[in-house]
Amino acid sequence: MNQGPLVLSVNRYIAASPAIVWQIMTERLSEWWCPKPWQTEIIELDWRAGGRTAMIMRGPDGETSPIEGVVLEFTPGQRFVFTDAFTAQWQPQEAFMIGVFEIAAEGSGCRYTASARHWTEAAMQRHKDMGFEEGWHAVAAQLAALAEA
Repeated sequence: MNQGPLVLSVNRYIAASPAIVWQIMTERLSEWWCPKPWQTEIIELDWRAGGRTAMIMRGPDGETSPIEGVVLEFTPGQRFVFTDAFTAQWQPQEAFMIGVFEIAAEGSGCRYTASARHWTEAAMQRHKDMGFEEGWHAVAAQLAALAEA
């Protein structure tokens, strides 16, 4: 699938059934969402199109990074898509990205793909500079470790 020029993406084979991976992705998100030693505090995750996503990522030295947005698509067992372009009730805010998280059966396990789509080259470069590659690969590894346990 052509994702366009302003997309950063990681993928990983996970040696667990798609059902197990999906359950962990959606029901245990706080355990894998941000690279350790950071932690995720879930404020609200309304898994439906238009539902609110609100969480706070907390760093080991007291840093905080709140995330507020909406679910754009939720296809059980396959994919969820969210954006920070809006808060709940479709209130616009400064947009950074659209996040797309997908799984697909592959052999006896599944392929996990996570993509960040950006509005501008500058936003994509900022995401790279924030450590996208290292961070999103770490998150994929954390998800895999939980699913393969």
